Amino acid sequence: MADDDFAELVLTVVERIPPGRVMSYGAIAEYLGRGGPRQVGAVMSHYGGGVPWHRVVAANGRLVPGHEQEALRRHREEGTPLRSDKIDMRRAAWWPDDTP
Repeated sequence: MADDDFAELVLTVVERIPPGRVMSYGAIAEYLGRGGPRQVGAVMSHYGGGVPWHRVVAANGRLVPGHEQEALRRHREEGTPLRSDKIDMRRAAWWPDDTP
């Protein structure tokens, strides 16, 4: 499991993702310069309930496994660019402007 500092960093980034935008698990790890997609996923599965978890998706735009319907509902409410039941990553991907 990821250490507490890493978990806090991941959750802080997720809280910054604006409505209607997303980051992939791998993009969060890349931005932080630590871990990888699986480590970010582990943090989200254990601690992500209090942040906009639906804004973290697979690199191909796939929604959180097991929570697809709720995530899709939230993305539609926020006006996130979609392609069928996936996120349109070319239009919805977001990257923080500064370094962590």
